[in-house]
Parts: sequence; C-alpha cells; structure tokens
Amino acid sequence: MNYGFVIDQERCIGCHTCAVACKIENNLPDNVWWNRILTDGGAEMDIPAGEFPNTTIEYVPVNCQHCENPACTKVCPVGATYKDEETGIVHQDVDKCIGCRMCMSACPYTGVRSFNWEEPTHVLDMNIGGVDAPEHQKHTVEKCTMCSHRVAKGEEPACVEACPARARFWGDLDDPNSEVSQLIKKRSFKQLLADEGTKPSIYYVG
Repeated sequence: MNYGFVIDQERCIGCHTCAVACKIENNLPDNVWWNRILTDGGAEMDIPAGEFPNTTIEYVPVNCQHCENPACTKVCPVGATYKDEETGIVHQDVDKCIGCRMCMSACPYTGVRSFNWEEPTHVLDMNIGGVDAPEHQKHTVEKCTMCSHRVAKGEEPACVEACPARARFWGDLDDPNSEVSQLIKKRSFKQLLADEGTKPSIYYVG
C-alpha cells in the first residue's frame, strides 16, 4: 500500500481552503502551515504572468511529498523521521526528534517542514481540530502527516474532505483500480523535482 495525493490543477482555484482545513484539523501553532498554495505566474501570490488578455496562472498546492524514496529518513540520526511501510506515509516522531534539522536540510522540497524554535503558541487558548491529532513541542521539526490519525479511522485527510472545487484526491497508488491510480493513468501528470530521485507520492494533473 502506498497512499498518495493527486491534485487537479485545472480544478484548483487557489482558495486555500485545504491549507486552512489542515491548520484547524492538526491544531497547528501560530505562523505554521503544513500545506501552502503557491502561485505559478507573476511575481506575487494570485498574480498572473503576461499581459491581458494573454495571461497565465497556475496554483500549486505544496506539502510533504511523502516520497517513496525519502531523503529525510536517510539522514535522521535518531529515526525520528521514518516511512511507514504499511501505508507509505512519511512520519515525524516529535518524541524522538532532537531538533538537529538534518531532515530539513536533506529534503529537496523547501518549506514543507517547519521547526518550533519556541514553545508553540495558538491564537485560541484551547485545542481545536482532531482530538487525536499530534502534539506540538518546542525544538522539534513538524510536517504534513497526511492526517494519519484520520486515515487510521478510515477517513480521508482533512484537506481532501474540505476542498470545495474537488481538486484534491487521495488513495492507494498501489491499487490500479483506485481513483488516484486511474487519474494518473488517464491524464498527463507531473511531479515536483522528479529528477531528485525521491519518487514523490503527489501527482499534479492538468
């Protein structure tokens, strides 16, 4: 089994709902985002390239790529970042993490991990989101968990469930009959930094 995402860039409207759903579900600390929506276009977010009427813009949601051959797991000296062989999800065990940030250096996908320099703070003085979402600790590295606490209960990741444009799909890439497998079979796709050899489990179809 190898869980992964397929993101339909023809459907994505750059609304950031998936990013907000992730932040709420995982009770992410202030200024921490595990899912970001980048703009492939002009110099600023939501700005197209070119001049009207000949403009182009494309939204690129980016989070941990949950690689089949993750670079992060090879450099962690304590085994805090590891790949679950049963699901393909790349985990970050904050209880083991010693804050060396070697995983951040090895990962070719800039910005998909964050480091808690101080004790995590929240705008609200209470936990929100999933009751079994991971805890956040000072001096540890964090990243997208593919909502493994939801997956364990047979649910989809929060970002997939919340997408109003139905642009995000999730499932078993090893199952040829799954929705994600059928999408990448029938449509042209790309993967981010595919030449790095990490074999990301996120496919972008257009």
